[in-house]
Amino acid sequence: MTRNNSRSKLSIFALGGLDEIGKNMYVVRYGDDIVVIDAGLMFPEEEMLGIDVVIPDITYLVENREKVRGILLTHGHEDHIGGLPYILRELNVPVYGTKLTMGLVEHKLREAHLLNQTKRILVNNRSEIKLGSMKATFFKTNHSIPDSVGVCLETPEGNVVHTGDFKFDMTPVNGQAADMHKMAEIGKKGVVCLLSDSTNAERAGFTGSERNVGEALEEVFRKSKQRVIVATFASNIHRIQQVVDATALYNRKLAVIGRSMVNVVNIGMELGYLRVPPDLLIDPDEINRMPAHKVAVMSTGSQGEPMSALTRMAHGSHRKIEILPGDTVILAATPIPGNEKLVARTVDQLFRVGANVVYSTNSQHGVHVSGHGSQEDLKLMLNLMKPKFFIPIHGEHRMLRAHSQLAESVGIRPENIFISDNGDVVEFSGGKARYGSKVATGNVLIDGLGVGDVGNIVLRDRKLLSQDGILVVVVTLSKNNGKILSGPDIISRGFVYVRESEKLLEEANRIVTQTMEKCANERVSEWATLKTSIRDALSRFLYDRTRRRPMILPIIMEV
Repeated sequence: MTRNNSRSKLSIFALGGLDEIGKNMYVVRYGDDIVVIDAGLMFPEEEMLGIDVVIPDITYLVENREKVRGILLTHGHEDHIGGLPYILRELNVPVYGTKLTMGLVEHKLREAHLLNQTKRILVNNRSEIKLGSMKATFFKTNHSIPDSVGVCLETPEGNVVHTGDFKFDMTPVNGQAADMHKMAEIGKKGVVCLLSDSTNAERAGFTGSERNVGEALEEVFRKSKQRVIVATFASNIHRIQQVVDATALYNRKLAVIGRSMVNVVNIGMELGYLRVPPDLLIDPDEINRMPAHKVAVMSTGSQGEPMSALTRMAHGSHRKIEILPGDTVILAATPIPGNEKLVARTVDQLFRVGANVVYSTNSQHGVHVSGHGSQEDLKLMLNLMKPKFFIPIHGEHRMLRAHSQLAESVGIRPENIFISDNGDVVEFSGGKARYGSKVATGNVLIDGLGVGDVGNIVLRDRKLLSQDGILVVVVTLSKNNGKILSGPDIISRGFVYVRESEKLLEEANRIVTQTMEKCANERVSEWATLKTSIRDALSRFLYDRTRRRPMILPIIMEV
């Protein structure tokens, strides 16, 4: 999108969050003013070998940094705030969020040494924020973390509403109901475009109340004769509160395990979002010194992550605690798409060591409900907002498609619904909307301390190494006449076991020698050509013999 045709037009697009779960980042631009909503991360897909996290490509924002008025945060989940420590290094703009959201963000920024140089502004459902030619107001929503809000951006072209992640919970754990009255008021004034959460668009009915989970947890605690271990998302403060309440009700003590869980519990208590009775919490070192029926443990690991606290407990490799026969383990979360195998493996191991495992598919107890609205919740939001145009967001393509069908069912015209990909710009002008030019988007891969230094080529190499291994060929040549002085020496890693493949490697050695002699006879002395010749000849030979294609790395030295 060029600068000229964006002037005096309203433009909306995503840098992340469409056709995927996570990495949420949405951009609203009017003229020379840009507002960003959320800055999340995504956990790597299976083929992203060695990658820690994935964040959106913010090249567009960096190129227009003088126009970016701020980043508005809808709530404190990783897929909405996790990218901030990386993004703020490139784009130092004000960040707006509610009290708990900002508490979680400040912890991240402190670890990244960015706290003092980042302007942070607290907002609530009564705040009005001037952002150039736009004004932001907020409305309370229900989600699996407190202090979640939706955003209404007042623009010269009309109101743009971003729901954030939401459901309608009529009996919320913290007593904070969604502000349906304010949503209806916004709808009455007129909404030019609604961006709404699509995660559960395929699920019929309303999403259940979080309060039901509290009752289910209490029932499991009541029946348990030994220790109770509850694994859940660290950021699900409502669930953490229910575990605290059940622990207190049945006169147990609670140990909190897992770095992220400990951090969130401390922040929640400090800011007043967690009510924990005095003396309820114990140090993990005390677990084994207390009677089993007097102990409860809350940990990370509900997604079966290999290095999480629960997985290490199940395999007996945790420093403080291991699962014993008769312990009750509650997985108070459902697997994120893609994590099903990891969760199944962990559940299997828990059963193997003798635990009683309560999880979503084997239990009559409702130990988890989603934080995202199902079809009836989504229809209710559409009816409250009554938007002229609609962009389903936050979901894979089938979810966006299902949400668009729900929008049609409540009366939104099909031509006014935009099912977009990341980077697709929807332009609004004079009451009309159309697709504009596409903005460059993509994934930035974080590996250790490296941000974006691992790309497709490196991932391709890692995949090749993981599949067929590597052969290193070392040859030393004479500087005077180019003849082989030593070698070729062939080192194999992940390709074949050397002691059982001596004949194959001897033949490979001979192939390299013949290739080098042929190049010498043809007076080929450029190292790049020599390496390519070795690689090609050896690759053909090995494929013929093994039907495998290891990575071949020739190293030529001259003395």
